[in-house]
Amino acid sequence: MELVVGRVAKSHGVRGELVVEVRTDEPELRFAPGSRLRGRKPKSEAVQTYTVESARDHSGRLLVRIEGVADRTAADALRGTLLLIDTAELAPSEDPDEFYDHELEGLSVRLVDGTQIGTVTEVLHSAAGELLSIEAGEGAGGRAGREILVPFVTAIVPTVSIAEGLIVIDPPEGLLDDEEHR
Repeated sequence: MELVVGRVAKSHGVRGELVVEVRTDEPELRFAPGSRLRGRKPKSEAVQTYTVESARDHSGRLLVRIEGVADRTAADALRGTLLLIDTAELAPSEDPDEFYDHELEGLSVRLVDGTQIGTVTEVLHSAAGELLSIEAGEGAGGRAGREILVPFVTAIVPTVSIAEGLIVIDPPEGLLDDEEHR
């Protein structure tokens, strides 16, 4: 399984640097000189391997130089490329309250009273924080098949058990209400 650690936003300058939107908590590790990343254009299955020459912070993004990308034209050709690593390369987190997105996807979601809600399909990262995108199941009060977005915060998501394949949520009143009935 692959994990996106960055996306090439655009070129920077004339010497082939790439402006990368970082999508990892460990950019210093993922974009360290000598690191190998796989790159894939959106809507493409073709994957190419890249080796990081250098990386530096720049206005909240990362400027990355890739071996073999020496000018603006070559850098522009990589615009939109997703930079990936294999999840098998990831060391398990030592913090029991930290999870990789791929570890949460596919987990079953229940309320604290045991009512089955659905399955996590994706972890969304927004400026306001992380959200669990849950595909509602039969026990979700008429919402089967619909997407439910739940803020991934301890107050609402008190229990995550990777071993049991389960997330328990305690949503505030109204969070799971069907919008058609409001």
